[in-house]
Amino acid sequence: MNRLRPACLSLLLLLPTAARSASLECDLGHGLAYVRVRDLPADLPAKPAGSTPACVVDVRYVPAGREAAVAFVAWLKFRASPRSPVLVLANRDTSAELRQALREPHRGTGIAVIGIPGPGFEPDVVVRSNPEAEKTAYDALAKGTPVADLVTDHPDKIRNDEARLARSPEADPADDAAVDAKPEAPRVDATLQRAVHLHRSLVALRRN
Repeated sequence: MNRLRPACLSLLLLLPTAARSASLECDLGHGLAYVRVRDLPADLPAKPAGSTPACVVDVRYVPAGREAAVAFVAWLKFRASPRSPVLVLANRDTSAELRQALREPHRGTGIAVIGIPGPGFEPDVVVRSNPEAEKTAYDALAKGTPVADLVTDHPDKIRNDEARLARSPEADPADDAAVDAKPEAPRVDATLQRAVHLHRSLVALRRN
């Protein structure tokens, strides 16, 4: 995977009378943008003039009523195309109205819903992970973890975990301390990682 831009830009949108929740935007490289939505439909970006890039829109954990869900689907249909896809990240904690609105078929539209399946949620692209790990990775981005770290596997962490599990009960506790002293690698956001890989595959197919 090519190097991703390491930083994200938090955009605080203000109402005249009260502060609104901030959306969060990142550049995922190769013409792929990322937008984390917290307030629908206010956080949805306008369609840019000229060439429209592919986009990941993250609606995990988003509360939304029926009108907001209808507005989001209308925005998707306006924004997405086969050459400029919109990859929607959702999960079982996305509002029921939004999950229901996303259930309509998306074949040929440039829209794909990606996520960990669960009760009332069947994504177009299934991710094999667990909700606890997903929430940890989701929160890490908002806390300043570079997006590149959240979509890149960390073999050193896997080796350290395996070494700790394989160590006998009689082993010197100092060995564990040495492992624990190493900086903990961030947990990969498997859902976001799948979206990035899917986009890279689509780009490669268009080049062939």
